This record gives sequence, C-alpha cells and structure tokens, in this order.
Amino acid sequence: MSPAHTGLLRFLLLYSALYASFGVQSPYFPVLLGSRGLGPEQIALVLAAGTAVRLVAGPAAGRIADRRAARRAVLALSALVAALLAPAYVAVSGVWPVLVVALLQASALAPLAPLGDALALVAAAPRRTGRGFTYGPVRGAGSAAFILGTLVSGWAVSGFGVGAIVWLSALLLAATAGAAATAPLLPPLEAATLRPSATHGLGPLLQLASFRRLVLVAALILGSHAMHDAFAVIRWQAAGITADVAGLLWSEQVAAEVLVFLLLGPWLLDRLGVARAAALAAAAGVLRWGVMGATAWLPAMMLIEPLHGITFALLHLAAMRLLAEIVPPPLIATALTLYGTLGIGAATAVVTLACGPLYAHLGARGFWVMAALCVAALPLALTLREPVRNEA
Repeated sequence: MSPAHTGLLRFLLLYSALYASFGVQSPYFPVLLGSRGLGPEQIALVLAAGTAVRLVAGPAAGRIADRRAARRAVLALSALVAALLAPAYVAVSGVWPVLVVALLQASALAPLAPLGDALALVAAAPRRTGRGFTYGPVRGAGSAAFILGTLVSGWAVSGFGVGAIVWLSALLLAATAGAAATAPLLPPLEAATLRPSATHGLGPLLQLASFRRLVLVAALILGSHAMHDAFAVIRWQAAGITADVAGLLWSEQVAAEVLVFLLLGPWLLDRLGVARAAALAAAAGVLRWGVMGATAWLPAMMLIEPLHGITFALLHLAAMRLLAEIVPPPLIATALTLYGTLGIGAATAVVTLACGPLYAHLGARGFWVMAALCVAALPLALTLREPVRNEA
C-alpha cells in the first residue's frame, strides 16, 4: 500500500472515531445532565460554561501543539483525557460536581477537531507534495460517522438508559486517541525547509490579510446558521409540519453535507477556486435564509435544506484549502483553533444570543437578517485569493 493510501486510511479511522464520539454524545448530553439532578437553568449554565471554556482551551492547546511541534501528541492526550473523564458523569450528581466534570472535559474536547484538521491538512497537502490524499472524503467520513453515532446512541439510550452514552463516548474517544497516536506526521525533509521565523509568536499568522478575511467571511456565513439551528423546527411545527417530517428535513441537510464533502465539494473547489466557492456558499445562504423568511411551504423546505451542503460543507473545504496554502505549517494548529473557536465559535454564540430577541420580535422574518449576513459576506468572499506566504 502506498504512503498516500496508508495515510488516508489512518485519517479515515481517526475522523470516524472522533466524529462518532461527537454524534454519540451531542443529542443526549442535556438529557444526561438532567439525569444527574440538574434543572433547566442549571443545564443551560453547564452548556454555556462549556462553550466559554472551549473558546479559551482550543486556541491554547493549538498554540502549545505548534510551539512544541507536538500536534499528534496533544491530540492523542486530549482525546485520552476526555475519554477518562466521560465515566465521571455517572459518578457525580448536583450542579457543582457536574459543572467541574463538564468544564474539564470541554477543555479536553475543544482542540480535537482543529488538531485533527491540522494533521490531515499537512499530511494531505496534494498540491504541495503531489502525493497526498484529498481532505474532502476524510471530513465526509467524519460527518457520516457522526450520523451513525447519533443512530447508535438512540438505540443504546432506548435499551439501556441515557448513561449508555457515557460508555460509548469513552470507548470512541479512546479509539480516537489510539488513531491519533499513529496519524502520519509532516515528512522530515519538508519540515526542514520551513522558515524558523514562522514558529515564533502569533504575529506571522495575524499579519496574513487572507486569514483575517477568511475568519470574517466564515463568521458571517456560518454564524447565519444560528437561527436555523435554534428555530427551524419551531418554525416548521408552527406551520403544521409534523415532528417526523421535520426530522426528515433535518436529515436532508446532513446527507447533503456528506455528499458535498465526499464528492461534489472537491470537484466544485477545483473548478471554482477558493474565492468563488466561498462566494457560492454566501449566495446559497442568501437564497436559503431568504426562502425560510418568506415561507414554510414543505416543498420549498425540501428544496432548500440540501443547500446546507453548500453553505457549510463547501465553505469548510474552501477554508481548509486556503489555510493550507497561506498558513506556515508550524502555525497550522494555532490557525485552525483560532479559526474554529474564536472566529466561528464565538461568532455563532453571539448570533445565537441575538436570534432569541430577533425571532421574538420578527418571527420568521428574522431569517432575513441571517440572509443579510450572507449578503455582507459575498464581496469579502471574492477577495479570498491564495497569496504567497509572506503576504502582509
């Protein structure tokens, strides 16, 4: 088996284990918290505190991984710590003990996805080395594994109670740690050619105009998904769409995400380039949220939900390609954790907070505000060229 195929297989295993662990825990985590004696306000406190600690822990872990040239080790150790902490949820009860466990595990979970991307992007690098694999199918395998994880967790909770997700999550996170420990690293000859100055401080990263623009574009487009995530089902049910049909609509977007990651996205990205692919994602967002602001007619919803493959998956592929081109490899983990947590996570949290008052006062017309965010992103997206590494 060639090195490229071996690397692809290892990353398929890593992403499958990692995203399956997310899929197992995500849908039922609030239910798990409720089973430990927490009320609604306390559950909200734990979830909000976990989000806050991720915004700090993710970039910190990414910076440590870059400074120590230890992305693989930090990823494996973080996954192992998260796995060991998972069973603690069944051993504690009450808001403060549960909060401590949740904060510790959130800190360990925060860098997993960005560090996985950091390893995959450098190992793939098809345009730099000519022998790498394509990132899209690897990320698509993660999305498919997430879906499988949610299905398995639903079966396990039905048969064994909500505590089953703790053990499933621990098992999958331990598998993630094992897969991370064997993930391919940057070849030594390539590492030797990197500029030493690229490893010193955040200055070289923050001076990249394309990096700053990319974070802003992604914050606008991905942040615009907040109202859909919070109020789409409420909007549909108010229009008479039943819960089971709403579930099918939600599944449409996930299926489209997998399709774009695996097949359509890499093809579009090769033909459009980063800037036009990001602009297409912004335009799809304008269409998607504009329609949702105007109607909840079921046929219309069935047509626009697959646009998630463009508004999310295609944008993510474009962002990963641009970051692989403009960010020096010694700073890639720092860049990805900043992009994912401070840029996207913080922006999504802010927009989510704003969505409550927007929906309360505007109802479905609040989706037009989300469309306006994508309109603002459109001209910025067209500036996302792929400059030389010494761009300022």
